[in-house]
Amino acid sequence: MTLHNARYGMAIAAAFSTANGYAADPAPEKYPTKPIRFIMPYPVGGSIDLGGRTAAHQVGENLGYQVVIDNRTGAGGTLGAELGARAAPDGYTIVMGGTGTLAISPGMSRKLSYDVARDFAPITLLATTPYVLVVPPSLPAKSIKELIALAKTQPGKIIYASGGSGSAPHLIGEVFRLKSGADFLHVPYKGSVPAKIDLMAARVQIFFTGVPSVVSELKVGTLRALGVTSGKRSASLPEVPTIAEAGVVGLAGFDVSPWFGILAPARTPPAIVSRLNTEFVKALQTPTVRDTMLRNGFNSVGNTPAEFTAFIAAERTQWAEAIRISGAKVE
Repeated sequence: MTLHNARYGMAIAAAFSTANGYAADPAPEKYPTKPIRFIMPYPVGGSIDLGGRTAAHQVGENLGYQVVIDNRTGAGGTLGAELGARAAPDGYTIVMGGTGTLAISPGMSRKLSYDVARDFAPITLLATTPYVLVVPPSLPAKSIKELIALAKTQPGKIIYASGGSGSAPHLIGEVFRLKSGADFLHVPYKGSVPAKIDLMAARVQIFFTGVPSVVSELKVGTLRALGVTSGKRSASLPEVPTIAEAGVVGLAGFDVSPWFGILAPARTPPAIVSRLNTEFVKALQTPTVRDTMLRNGFNSVGNTPAEFTAFIAAERTQWAEAIRISGAKVE
């Protein structure tokens, strides 16, 4: 393509973007020209915050402008998601979205102030973070198959804990209960920390949780891992089989994993969405970012905006089914 044709093509693209409601940047090839605000709907120091900061720092280094993390927590992450949806679509505000804000909350509430499909421009899926099914070492079951067999001899006696009704661990537990055919009893706690404490004291027998939160306990043997919820084994726990590997008919193909990724407000210029996609995918491929993600239990992804859009739609369907199975409602 000649320089003249390239400029002509850019002019047409800019006109097309403006005609279709995009906040077109007059010189997208020069983007960015200032720091980028990155709304983080999750707490400082949490696993998603850590994953986002790790990638954002590398992107800032590559771009020459800082990607500034702005933690805006509240309402299960939906407060931050709302701020991201309402931000100016100029490429200088992006937002972290995840299973809770983009799939579970929309499936449980009709009062959200944002529409996932309408109000966001997906950039890339950063990572999945498979949950692991852990039990106290005193439980006689040493595998998923043995756990199910034990539960079937004691209907309603084996308890699985969660950090609250409608949380990801609760919904995963309900899908597991239904597909396995075993009668587990759900007990919701006010947060994952008290649930984990009772699990270690063997007052409850099962807990689905993120890998990072139990790595140390698994290493010293105060908890035992029976299976991960992803379709493939976790790179952080390669010796732990997937639940789908259990050899239980109903659990074949079991794959329910939380995830998180980056979005921009809807109508952000496609050229800027593409640039951000390129930069975040490149950041995920750097050894420092990749190793940090792996060390903290994440499976790095990095896909295209179109692939992330399709992924979100499929996840909304899957989690809606989990919500239906659980009967969970907004409290």
